[in-house]
Amino acid sequence: MNLAVDQDPPFMPPITIYTKSWCPYCHAAKDLLSGKNARFEEISVDGDMAAQRKMAALAHGRWTVPQIFIGDTHVGGCDDLYALERAGKLDGLLSP
Repeated sequence: MNLAVDQDPPFMPPITIYTKSWCPYCHAAKDLLSGKNARFEEISVDGDMAAQRKMAALAHGRWTVPQIFIGDTHVGGCDDLYALERAGKLDGLLSP
């Protein structure tokens, strides 16, 4: 089944990515997800220590950005996301 460009993509689990505006790795991770037509919620932690603490708690203590969550899975950072893509496992995480 082909979807028209203006239609929503098939169901995907919720994706959350914690970012900082100046972070090139954040931009690269968002580019990969956007290239897969994956919609995501971006939470900027620029200057927001409360948001960064929340992110770190969810990310098992990791303070670096990006931190990416797909459904209930903590993917990790940009390198982790691209490693899943190279291993052919990212599409499986993005599927229902």
